[in-house]
Amino acid sequence: MRYETRMSRFERPRSLTDLVADRLRRDIVDGVYGFGECLSEVTIARKLDVSRTPVREAFARLENERLVRSEPQRGTFVFSMGRDELIQICDVRLMLEAGALRLGMERDRNGLHKALATRLERMEQARERGDAKSYLRLDADYHQALIEGAGNLYLEECYQAIGPRMAALRNKLGVDPDSMTKSYAEHRHITAHIGADEAGAAIRMLTTHIGRKEGSYWNI
Repeated sequence: MRYETRMSRFERPRSLTDLVADRLRRDIVDGVYGFGECLSEVTIARKLDVSRTPVREAFARLENERLVRSEPQRGTFVFSMGRDELIQICDVRLMLEAGALRLGMERDRNGLHKALATRLERMEQARERGDAKSYLRLDADYHQALIEGAGNLYLEECYQAIGPRMAALRNKLGVDPDSMTKSYAEHRHITAHIGADEAGAAIRMLTTHIGRKEGSYWNI
């Protein structure tokens, strides 16, 4: 595999470790590697046409992000998540997204509504094409836009700590057409409530969408 980098005057060139980490992160999120799967340093290096050093360094970076775990004498494994951790991550996600929604509506409700409505339209197009993979990527983008609408860099940094793992969980659910139908309807309601300046109703629907009791992740 050949890697190419592009940079502006203000960007540093990306290292091979950066590129390998990006590729592995994307593959984990997209479900190329399953939860708990053992990752072979040799196989990945051969697949990406790189030495083992950037793969090893990428593993270390992804372990800091809690996307993989390393076990002495055993190897490196894609993260897995038990019920207790799922409860915790859903609670944190709801607190961050509900807070971002409220801040975003106070800051620029029309701008937030436009950003979400644009993504919702693309999600509908993906559903009509039967393109689950694109739909799920747009789903992640929708929630990222909700976070960014708050205009708070510290909130965004907190969200990035759980974002990739939540995206991987979301992609695990993507094979279920009923989950996608439910997901789309809930996104539509959230967007409509924001457009109507109904913050309380929007947060209640967001809770239905991702909360520990009502959210789709409890079907895993």
